[in-house]
Amino acid sequence: MANNKTILITGGAKRIGLAICHYIHDRGYNLIVTYNKSIKEARNLKKELNQVRASSCDIIKMNFTGSTNFKQFYKKIMQSFGRVDVLINNASKFYPTNMKMINEKNWNDLIDTNLKTPLFLSKVFKDELKKRKGSIINIIDIHADPPLKDHIIYNISKAGLLSLTKTLAKDLAPHVRVNGVSPGAIMWPKQDLSNIKKQKEILSRIPLKRAGNPNDIAKAVLFLIEQSDYVTGQNINVDGGRKLHM
Repeated sequence: MANNKTILITGGAKRIGLAICHYIHDRGYNLIVTYNKSIKEARNLKKELNQVRASSCDIIKMNFTGSTNFKQFYKKIMQSFGRVDVLINNASKFYPTNMKMINEKNWNDLIDTNLKTPLFLSKVFKDELKKRKGSIINIIDIHADPPLKDHIIYNISKAGLLSLTKTLAKDLAPHVRVNGVSPGAIMWPKQDLSNIKKQKEILSRIPLKRAGNPNDIAKAVLFLIEQSDYVTGQNINVDGGRKLHM
C-alpha cells in the first residue's frame, strides 16, 4: 500500500542499494534512485517497480564529483515527486590504496563520493527533511573502525562518514534524525568472489559463522525509517558479530 512518502537513495541500482530499494518499495514508499554507470540496471529497476505500483519510482543519472552542483541537483529531485522524506546516502566507491597508491586522483575520487556527497546532500535537503520530520541514513562500513589494511583513503572516507553521522545528528536535531548502518560480510567484493580461502578466513571470525544477506541491511534501514522515532546519532553494525573480533 502506497504511503506517499518519498525516499531518495544514491547508488541504488546494484548490490546492497538495489536490495534496499526493493525492500522499502514493497513497504509502500516512492523512490528516487541515483545511478552513475549502471544505466541498464537502473532502467530495469524503474520498470519493475513501476509495474508493481505506477509512477512510484524515478531514476536520475548522477556522477558525484568535486564539481557537482548540489543546489541544481536538489531542484531536479524536487521536480520528481515534490517531496523527500528520507535521504539514504548509499553511493560509495571501494578499492585499495596503500601508501604507494595514494595520489590526488584517488583521494578526490573516494572522498568526493563517500564523504563529501553525503555532507552536501544533507545540507541542501535539510530544510525539506525538517519540514517532513524526516531522517538521514548513511551506509557506512564496519571498517570505519578499525581500519582495513591497504585501504587508507577508503578507511578515512568511512571514518569521516561515521563522524559526520554523529555530527549531523547533533546539528539537525530535534527536527531531523540521522543514523548509520555499517555492513559487515554481506556481499563479497568482486576481487574476492573466487578467493574461497579468504572468504573462509573472514567467516571464521564471525560469531554467527556465515555471511549476511543484503536484506539484512535493508531491514536495518527500514527500522531506522519507521520504528526508531527516539533514535538518532547511532550506527548499527549489521555484521553477524564480526566487530567482536576486530
